[in-house]
Amino acid sequence: MNPPISRFPVPELDQLPEDMRQRILEVQEKSGFIPNVFLTLAHRPDEFRAFFAYHDALMEKPSGLSKAEREMIVVATSGANQCQYCVVAHGAILRLRARNPLIADQVAVNYRKSDLTARQRAMLDFAMKTALRSAEIVDADFAVLREHGFSDDDIWDIGAVAAFFAMSNRLANLSSMRPNDEFFLLGRLPKS
Repeated sequence: MNPPISRFPVPELDQLPEDMRQRILEVQEKSGFIPNVFLTLAHRPDEFRAFFAYHDALMEKPSGLSKAEREMIVVATSGANQCQYCVVAHGAILRLRARNPLIADQVAVNYRKSDLTARQRAMLDFAMKTALRSAEIVDADFAVLREHGFSDDDIWDIGAVAAFFAMSNRLANLSSMRPNDEFFLLGRLPKS
């Protein structure tokens, strides 16, 4: 028997408000399983809605950052924050979006030695500073990013993704959120 997915109560799907149940069922239909973050956060419906609204605003909108680059930010900063759930779950998404079975493990362990472009390394340097030492951000950090072609909107996105997932990492660690077993193999092997 697997350990519980959260230290906190996890409601049954049929106990959830309709909008939340519908969202979870859509995710299940698309991915084939329900990521434990949905069930864990369903414990607090208003916070669930706010969390996923902000998540979607950051991760799904058109941006100067690719969806794979946004996932790189999540994986690198979550690794630094020792968030097992986010490294495993977003590592799977990164492998799929980058179409690269190696990249998530590289980024999670040490993005500086990963197969990244100089632009992506600069992006992750800034994301890490935002996640871990935001009080130290100075104008020179913006200049470096601009030299790599990032716009002010892109810089905001880098920082906002890092900051949002720093909060998410803390919630996942607080709740001892368990990664779904399905995430571990996603994007590692070619589809047969």
